[in-house]
Amino acid sequence: MRLGHDPHTCGGVGAARFLEGLVQIVVPETITAVVNTGDDFELHGLYIAPDLDIVTCTLAGLIDQVQGWGIVGDTAECMEWLGKLGGPTWFKLGDRDLALHIRRTALLRSGWTLSAVADSFRQSLGVTIRILPMSDTPVPTHIITSVGEMHFEEYFVQRRAADEVLAVRSVGIAEARPAPGVLEAIVEAEAILLAPSNPIVSIGPIIGIPGVRAALRETSAPIVAVSPIVGGAAIKGPAVPLMRASGVEPTALGIAGHYADFLDVLVIDTVDAALAPAIEALGVRAVVTDTIMHGAAEKAALARVALAAARAVGSGCIADIVDCSPHAGSVICSPRTKWILTRSSIDDTFIPIE
Repeated sequence: MRLGHDPHTCGGVGAARFLEGLVQIVVPETITAVVNTGDDFELHGLYIAPDLDIVTCTLAGLIDQVQGWGIVGDTAECMEWLGKLGGPTWFKLGDRDLALHIRRTALLRSGWTLSAVADSFRQSLGVTIRILPMSDTPVPTHIITSVGEMHFEEYFVQRRAADEVLAVRSVGIAEARPAPGVLEAIVEAEAILLAPSNPIVSIGPIIGIPGVRAALRETSAPIVAVSPIVGGAAIKGPAVPLMRASGVEPTALGIAGHYADFLDVLVIDTVDAALAPAIEALGVRAVVTDTIMHGAAEKAALARVALAAARAVGSGCIADIVDCSPHAGSVICSPRTKWILTRSSIDDTFIPIE
């Protein structure tokens, strides 16, 4: 299965980790990452794009793996001086981080689009996958809380997600348009993978851009998502309160229902295996595996599972549940399962069960 123009919709840390796995098993030049920009905001007079930067810097091998964000080995002298001068320091920016934001802001003010800036940065940093912002139009995510409305970064970082969430809105999304190449990537894709990212503030803004969700419904490419919810909890971040405020059940089943109008397969963790029949009742195939990405091997394994599921949909051979657990001899399946995924070789193979 050729993966030319394979789009991967993503946002944040979970997406960056998933992409780290994907580039281990797929030729990077065949991947297109469509990245959330709802987190983008201005601070210190600079345009900051958290998700674009974490995806780009992670794939460039520059991310601080210990804290999960920021550039490894970065210093914070500028932030220290900003604090001394009375400036806001709640959003930590390393000195190298600031170079990205200064350059991005200058280019945007000179007339560049965000798409052009993102492409320039990924080339400068040696990243070979194609990285597209979801839109060149600002679509900031606002959180409506019990203490007022605020930008997502203010809610999440400055206020540490401590406020009761009442609603979530993407400001200006009705007037926004997909960035050049986004719709084409979906239409021309041979597989579409949704990262284990927050469905409300990471994937939600992307598929909320006019035309994107319709394109996902109409594409002939198999669409596979990885659930970011394991055992009713988020792996990282405030997904649970944001999902509840948006009327989405914070479970793998809720994820399936949220994407059911376009999704073919949902990859869920082994702890959620009991939800597989209910997920399949929605018309979404369930794939059960270990979804926690601790290291490079787990990242590659999860990406391989998602890709294999997409291949199975494309070939018409996927049945009720496909088990892709990396543990030897581990098989989880429903009574009607016809295919399981083996790891007997580098290339995953579906074999029939008589």
